[in-house]
Amino acid sequence: MKPNIGSIDRTLRIIAGLALLATGFFLNSWWGLVGIIPILTGIVRVCPAYYPFGLNTCGTSSEKKD
Repeated sequence: MKPNIGSIDRTLRIIAGLALLATGFFLNSWWGLVGIIPILTGIVRVCPAYYPFGLNTCGTSSEKKD
């Protein structure tokens, strides 16, 4: 799969995921585990939800020029 998450989007996802995990930990709530999703998408640089909408925050062209 081609990466469709740019560096700023990636950083924000990882920070938000860590914040969700920390909040869940401090509040003793399993809902904090939802933070794993943005962390994983930030690490692998692929967001499956972007594909149906054709979104790409990488800044690279998705089409190969000849």
